[in-house]
Amino acid sequence: MRHWYKEKARTERIAREDRGGARRPAPARQRRSEDAPEYIGGRNPVLEALQAGVPSNALYVAQRVDNDDRVRDSIRIAAERGIALLEVSRDKLDRLTEGAVHQGVALQIPAYDYAHPSDLVELAQDAAEVPLIVALDSVTDPRNLGAIARSATAFGAHGLLIPSRRSAGVTGGAWKTSAGTLATMRVARAANLTAALREYREAGLFVIGLDGAGETDIGDVDLLAEPLVVVVGSEGKGLSRLVREQCDVVTRIPMQAAAESLNAGVAAGVALYEVARHRRL
Repeated sequence: MRHWYKEKARTERIAREDRGGARRPAPARQRRSEDAPEYIGGRNPVLEALQAGVPSNALYVAQRVDNDDRVRDSIRIAAERGIALLEVSRDKLDRLTEGAVHQGVALQIPAYDYAHPSDLVELAQDAAEVPLIVALDSVTDPRNLGAIARSATAFGAHGLLIPSRRSAGVTGGAWKTSAGTLATMRVARAANLTAALREYREAGLFVIGLDGAGETDIGDVDLLAEPLVVVVGSEGKGLSRLVREQCDVVTRIPMQAAAESLNAGVAAGVALYEVARHRRL
């Protein structure tokens, strides 16, 4: 057994990355700056974000919008929190949300303040809990990131770890799918995911990779109650070679042959449920 709780000093050696938001393309083929704000569009996502206390700069409401309970509640919460309320044209909302479905409302949020990889272990240590971290390997769809955040919150994970490159970041799309859970689920970024996983192992955590080509069913893995990092690979390519080499076990979700694979969000939810079940035994 790896004694993670004796290794707090060693976790501090995990590389510290610059804080800031992930870059993503803008309509004019430009890159967003590191500190550019993001936008959450849609009546339910905006209301959920406001109710969850997501840090927000401004609430944009379309002119002559159909004013239902969700819009009224969003305006009320924004006013109570001192968030700027701006009435704009639908064309401007389309531009702000980059053509996403906004239903006449959008919430401007500051660029996400990413944690350091070692912070996630410290969260578990401070709570006197066995660490459970979810790492994403080449998961590029922000909706999958948001869905994984929901599952991670539901099943008691202490945070998500994503690489700085070739990965979805905490964007408006991720916030929308997370249904507000990203307000409490910490996300850390690593300049080198493989190196961060190696540091986690040195700190006493076990690393299990989730891949359709895994050699062991997730329910048969005997490490699920231990300090753990669950690595979720992309739906198409699975785990990268270097990440796979850092795994103590590469596991799979048993399923009918007719279903070749699950998307990353669904697969993470199934795996985290199994981890939570083992930890209750």
